[in-house]
Amino acid sequence: MNFSANAIQWLQVVFSERFGHTVTLTSRGGSLVLGLDNHSGEIVFDRLQDVFHQSSSDFPCKQWQASSEGFAASIDDMLPAPSETDLPVPLIELNAQGATVHYDIPGLAYWMLARLEELGREDLDSHQRFPATSSHAFRNGYLERPIVDEWLNILGQVMERVWPGFEQKQHQFDVKVSHDVDALSRYASLSLKALVRTMGGDVLVRRDLGHALIAPWIWLTCSRRIHPRDPANTFDWLMKQSENNGLTSAFYFICGRTDASKDALYEPEMPHVRKLMREIHRRGHEIGLHPSYNTFQRPEEIAREARRLRKICEEEGIEQKAWGGRMHFLRWDQSITQKAWADAGMAYDSTLGYADRPGFRCGTCFEYPAFDAVNDSPLSLRIRPLVAMDSTVIAERYLGLGSTEAAYDKFNDLKKSCKKVGGTYTLLWHNSFFSSANDFDIYRRLVTER
Repeated sequence: MNFSANAIQWLQVVFSERFGHTVTLTSRGGSLVLGLDNHSGEIVFDRLQDVFHQSSSDFPCKQWQASSEGFAASIDDMLPAPSETDLPVPLIELNAQGATVHYDIPGLAYWMLARLEELGREDLDSHQRFPATSSHAFRNGYLERPIVDEWLNILGQVMERVWPGFEQKQHQFDVKVSHDVDALSRYASLSLKALVRTMGGDVLVRRDLGHALIAPWIWLTCSRRIHPRDPANTFDWLMKQSENNGLTSAFYFICGRTDASKDALYEPEMPHVRKLMREIHRRGHEIGLHPSYNTFQRPEEIAREARRLRKICEEEGIEQKAWGGRMHFLRWDQSITQKAWADAGMAYDSTLGYADRPGFRCGTCFEYPAFDAVNDSPLSLRIRPLVAMDSTVIAERYLGLGSTEAAYDKFNDLKKSCKKVGGTYTLLWHNSFFSSANDFDIYRRLVTER
């Protein structure tokens, strides 16, 4: 199967951004040819694979040893190589015209970044999400490897050999933290019955008698502010952690209610919500959108909630250069949701990580332009892949490591992999997820240790 002209143009943008040089990609007789502006010589990918243009997870994964052909791997000498055919030896051959690469690196990038694997899938979880456990990456043991970044690093080394003087762009490792505001408060906006039930949970489940005792007081005094002793009110602490470490926190607010049992109890127009938004903006942090539960297949609802957020911010004098966010419950339909974000005028989305396992759903820790493979069209949206979420690692229903040193190590190992490829470690930690001193310590260490 051949690449479409639009897909080739999109890949050119992806490669040009990554390498810091304008490159060209040309389809030629069943091969794809990479060129560099104002330079002679070319790199030919002569074994394009049909499987990278299909929604499939049921094909082999090979291994290639970078050092066996004189290349330096970013993370591990053995690179996973999803492939329906065996890898030839050598895999990369230099010649008088440049080089021939007998592995479909452009196809791999296209398949992973455009998430073709997820299109039309029916093996979904209870929230209609494509789970990590169904993915080719999980089944073949490379979900915690940013394999697109690793292979592009190898390609960069090939480019350096083909074009003397070529220097690929050196990207700087970064950390981006964000906080989905599913609950502003543990107790505000509850009915009396819900308050009693929550207090019972404090005592029986969370073993938190102290908060159970002060819950009625917080409940009675929270009409115009989020009570400072409410356990979900970690906003000031989160902003301080970012400010102390040169980071910007992004807070994503729910602005709709399409499922009363799963969406927020607050309304974004409430005085205490507006006050919080003003404070976030005043301190130089970001406000974003967290579309409600049933919007992921409803473009008009995403657009409506985006307009609602912008209207509130305009009324409060809050201006931002760009607006982004993340889908509630990480619900995502690759054929619908990303286009809905673009059509709603959003600049970026940071949903694309798995709920059930941490790692590199898109094979990368770099932000990149979105591509709609269904309509064969690039989108005016940036994809900011999510690497790790608090509950994914800690919660019993997912990886289940608890608030332990093992959990910290898992978060930190992923961070180290991002650093090795010069990418961005994107961490989601809900303001309401801190249930112990260990949670605070894990988060603090992750954003402090660079």
